[in-house]
Amino acid sequence: MMGAGMEMTLTDRRTLLRTATATAMMAGLGRMPAPALAQGAAARTLRFVPQGNLASMDPIWGTSVLSRNAGLMIYDTLFGMSSDFQTKPQMAGAHEVSADGLTHTITLRPGLRFHDGEPVRARDCIASIRRWSKRDVLGQRLDALLEEMTAASDERFSIRLKRPWNGLTWALGKAGANICAIMPERVAQTDPFTQVTDFTGSGPFRFLRDEWVAGSLAVFERNAAYQPRQEAPDLLAGGKQVHFDRVEWRVMPDAATAAAALQNNEADWWETPLPDLLPILRRNRQIVVEAINTAGSFGVLRFNHLHAPFDNPAIRRALFPAVDQEAFVQAAVGTDPELYRIPAGAFTPGTPLANDAGLEILTGPRDVEKAKRLLREAGYKNERVVLLSATDLPNLQGMTEVAADLMRRVGFNVDLISMDWGTQIQRRTNRGPVEQGGFSAFCTTWEGLDTSVPGSHQPLRGNGANAWSGWPTSPRREALRDEWFDAKDIETEKRIAEELQRTVWEEAPFIPLGLQRPQQAYRRSITGVLKGGPTLFWNVRRA
Repeated sequence: MMGAGMEMTLTDRRTLLRTATATAMMAGLGRMPAPALAQGAAARTLRFVPQGNLASMDPIWGTSVLSRNAGLMIYDTLFGMSSDFQTKPQMAGAHEVSADGLTHTITLRPGLRFHDGEPVRARDCIASIRRWSKRDVLGQRLDALLEEMTAASDERFSIRLKRPWNGLTWALGKAGANICAIMPERVAQTDPFTQVTDFTGSGPFRFLRDEWVAGSLAVFERNAAYQPRQEAPDLLAGGKQVHFDRVEWRVMPDAATAAAALQNNEADWWETPLPDLLPILRRNRQIVVEAINTAGSFGVLRFNHLHAPFDNPAIRRALFPAVDQEAFVQAAVGTDPELYRIPAGAFTPGTPLANDAGLEILTGPRDVEKAKRLLREAGYKNERVVLLSATDLPNLQGMTEVAADLMRRVGFNVDLISMDWGTQIQRRTNRGPVEQGGFSAFCTTWEGLDTSVPGSHQPLRGNGANAWSGWPTSPRREALRDEWFDAKDIETEKRIAEELQRTVWEEAPFIPLGLQRPQQAYRRSITGVLKGGPTLFWNVRRA
């Protein structure tokens, strides 16, 4: 469990927050709801408070949920995932697979145009897929299987594989990190390890770069030329009908300010209300509080495998006996058991591949003394451990505070470095030692959908320099992942998942910290919010 000092820190923070929020919201709690917005431009503007600062607009370069959510607004995808986890044509008008399963031929639907008025062509799609395939966990599999991509015309192109892969369309249309965003060829030719600076897409919104104020405001305008599909909207599939002329992302790092804005009808939608404020928001009849992403967020403690001390697997494993998942999830989302799920192994709890193999390593009695002994036996030399904390994301900050306290009690020399989320995701790309601006570890979350299967589970990868931040190398995990792609039935998939979970306990590429089920809050006047996946802005309208 957390030490007394940590409990006091979290309690003090929550007490101060409640006091500040009560002061800010007192008028709103005691009066009638604020008048509805006046008809006109204001009524056609959706005011959204995102979970943090939008530091990057490139949904391929990094794995940030903010970049993904913004990317889904301005870019379109060839296929889109529906609420039943199936992928359906989106930009694609037709999709044909050859009898031998090796060639996928995609025909673009008519009327697709980029924001600059240029038509979307097959060569734009090919260039975009190539860039995406260098960064995404499933794109890298396509890169390994790819024989060639060729354009038969401006509207039609083919992807020829070395061997069949039934999951290709799922990869191209998935809702998780690193979406396969279709960009103009000139933009998609940007090095995949360099952020794009031209945000021309063909999606239902245009990004107004001139109004972008980093850390404060990001503005998206309805793309009047966008031609949505005619089917009913279903997450990333179907028709992306936009009912607001303008969506403003108003960054509010202070939770009391965000809560007051929502309460007083100065904001329409708050993506990540602090758990301590949920009871107050629920008492307001004009506000809806519910889970939008039902798959939740899978918490992990990630290590840098390139440098001491965590280049030594025995040192990574030393933490297992002392990790209390409940302490982590409660620091992130509060004590309401509806807001989290534990225990968590290597896969998202509640999904088909979640299993109990070796799970006693996290569910047995917690033993800090055993962890201390294992750390000494592993040869730890008191190296400085730089632990990164994102101060503008309360759930990550809470998890990181627990991790710092835990590591110190076990015997690590911890240097807790605080920064905003945008700075952290930049620093996580530094592969140098801590003396050169690198890092040792950080806490974060992954979308539960991504971590439910080996194929899209970035923290499981062991592909070295091409892996997610931390860059572990594990031929064993890579071989099991490849075996899972070829599995013929769910029983085989479950067996592979159990073996993969055992390798996590042996190699410790990360430590699972439980599943968070964050709630969102929005004004009751906002209708049509799509549930089951990412935060989406089509189908939403003002009643």
